[in-house]
Amino acid sequence: MICPSCSYNDSKVIDSRPTDENQTIRRRRECLKCGTRFTTYERIERSPLIVVKKDGTRQRFDRSKILNGMIKSCEKRPVSLSTLENAVDDIEKDILNTLNQEVSTEEIGEMVMEKLKEIDEISYVRFASVYKEFKDIDTFLNELENIIKRDRNG
Repeated sequence: MICPSCSYNDSKVIDSRPTDENQTIRRRRECLKCGTRFTTYERIERSPLIVVKKDGTRQRFDRSKILNGMIKSCEKRPVSLSTLENAVDDIEKDILNTLNQEVSTEEIGEMVMEKLKEIDEISYVRFASVYKEFKDIDTFLNELENIIKRDRNG
């Protein structure tokens, strides 16, 4: 494993723990040259999952795109990175559990919005405003009213 600090290609494993219901192994490593500690994850390699975009093009699933979108929506909000990473893990697990080789961006967007609703409503509205392409203030207000109704009905 290459050190992210000095690019030396040898490290030792300090700690290994299973995560994601034993689907992933988290390893803490230490560079043998500079002593920097870093974390790596080992996952089972599965057949590639393909994302079908709105324009019909296809590309390989990339969990970092989901995480980056969620991070952007949660900017300056009291949401930890680990909370977002866990949400992305859940979304990825849900997609893989469908056993479909392809998933649409619409399905992924809906899953992200559901997770953000649970995590932080402001972040949810931020994401939804971009994802749903709110055209005017009325569309935005309708979404806010839906959130308020849902909160009152419990």
